[in-house]
Amino acid sequence: MHKLIISLICCLLPAFAVAATPEIRSNAPDRHIVVKGDTLWDISAMFFKDPWKWPQIWGMNKDSIKDPHWIYPGQVIVLDRRTGTLRIGEAPAEPSDVIKLSPQVRVEASSHDAIPSIPSADIIPFLSRPLVIGKDELANAPRIVGTYEGRVILGTNDIAYVTNLPQDKGLTWQIYRPGKELVDPDTHELLGYEATYLGDATVQNFGNVSTLKISKAIEEINKGDRLVQAISTQINNYIPRAPDSAISARVISIYGGVSQAGQNTIVTINKGQRDGVENGHVLALYHKGEVIEDGGKPLALPDVRYGLLFVFRTFDKVSYALVMQTKLPVELLDIAKTP
Repeated sequence: MHKLIISLICCLLPAFAVAATPEIRSNAPDRHIVVKGDTLWDISAMFFKDPWKWPQIWGMNKDSIKDPHWIYPGQVIVLDRRTGTLRIGEAPAEPSDVIKLSPQVRVEASSHDAIPSIPSADIIPFLSRPLVIGKDELANAPRIVGTYEGRVILGTNDIAYVTNLPQDKGLTWQIYRPGKELVDPDTHELLGYEATYLGDATVQNFGNVSTLKISKAIEEINKGDRLVQAISTQINNYIPRAPDSAISARVISIYGGVSQAGQNTIVTINKGQRDGVENGHVLALYHKGEVIEDGGKPLALPDVRYGLLFVFRTFDKVSYALVMQTKLPVELLDIAKTP
């Protein structure tokens, strides 16, 4: 009996291995020379139908995918069709009539030259600006109490007066006002507030009432608006990968206050760090299946999968994600879960 079980396991192992290997595209090239503007996601999608299956595609383990700063323009990505993986290969041979001059200065690529996981221009504003805050965070933040010459509305280059501004937090600040509530559609828990970014300001003088100059205003700034310390923009080149655990979330906000989103749009989901969501996680998007009547009884049809999200910034209870692929418009309350 034991021999029979072992034999069955041995027979099934190859089948499991094949099932776990990402499917190669029928039109996949044998190699690709990396160019500026490429992303890790685009390169994987060029060869495979599931670009988020990163560890399998690149033959990497969990420890070796923490720092992806190792692919640069000019390198050659080679597809190994036997193993279903990608690797960095040799550059194409130069024509025989090319004359090399020596000596040459050797230039080594830095991590700043490495290609990003996803289009960085789409997410940079969300790394340093829009943020999710707790109920009392903005209430206790420095506040604009007055304006130069009693102006009602402030814009770029205007002067504002602020109370409770600490001197040890730097000279550069961002201006916000409380935005809409983020409420879990299933539990009705208040997850936080999506603060509205209004602009930037620079301190000119500290005091009981500090003086600031508005360096940039993207919306009207008023008395009562709050200040948050500016943070530096940093692109974390997280590797696309599926979560290790089963995560099921909902789209609870679409940036810009619209009800539908397309590709490269930013959405907010109702799961965050406390739920195991990490930067780099890829989630599949689903429309809730329709409920039809069958023989006089309601019958729920299966949910329809139509796209993928890439999580790039997490908070405690919510996360920001970029719509990477979609066949249909993303709608509020759509499901996002482990693919």
